[in-house]
Amino acid sequence: MEENDRGLRPDGTIAREGSLDRVGEAFVPVVAAARERIGAVFGPDRLHSAYLYGSVPRGTAVPGVSDLDLQLALHHPPGPAERADATALEGALDTAFPQIDGVGILLSGRRELLSASQRYDAGFFLACLCTPLIGPDLAEQLPRYRPTSLLARETNGDLARLIPGWRRAAAGAVTGAERRTLARRVGRRLVRTGFTLVMPRWGGWTSDLERSAEIFGHSYPRRAGQMRRAAATARRPAADPAALGPLIDDLAPWLAAEYAAVHGVPRRSR
Repeated sequence: MEENDRGLRPDGTIAREGSLDRVGEAFVPVVAAARERIGAVFGPDRLHSAYLYGSVPRGTAVPGVSDLDLQLALHHPPGPAERADATALEGALDTAFPQIDGVGILLSGRRELLSASQRYDAGFFLACLCTPLIGPDLAEQLPRYRPTSLLARETNGDLARLIPGWRRAAAGAVTGAERRTLARRVGRRLVRTGFTLVMPRWGGWTSDLERSAEIFGHSYPRRAGQMRRAAATARRPAADPAALGPLIDDLAPWLAAEYAAVHGVPRRSR
């Protein structure tokens, strides 16, 4: 079914983002290599299915700027061997293709992705934000989702627990690459949290960072400038620690408190 301009199907549920048909020409060989190498490294005994997410399957990736994001669903919970293999694969793909700036591979067990406790977090992520790349699509075993306060709470309501770790990472980052990686992660999470804070009243879904910041700014004009900076940081992260400080020390604590007041605390954080 077609989606409307708010990312919804005609029945009001959130349409799945992305498609292999939307992958830009520059990234087609990257995706092909990822498919081949994932299958070779993990094999059918460990891998149930693999998915793309982020700007590449949405068709908005910029050569030399965007990264490649992958979600692997394993038959069993990932262990040290699987994490080491994923790290090595991230490095190999990043080195081989200059059109991507970094590779991130998420590892999850199949049962966890389908569990009731993850229904509105990892389950939603896989069903609506991931594009199938290898194997059976687990989204067929998950429900359709609507832009509700429940979804907002369970997907991004745990921001408060991340802030201490961000502060430690910022204090310990010594290289430009480490700071850029952290800046991208922080910027993305703040924009997505800001968007899902207002998602139910807006009545739709988007993963576009600039659009998310704009939608947030309509409801919180006094914080609009900070959220636009967070979106810019996510898109083009800087190594300057001074650029990250205000996001972690001012915007993030305010956003966590406002989120809890509006939507409550996720079940897993209680």
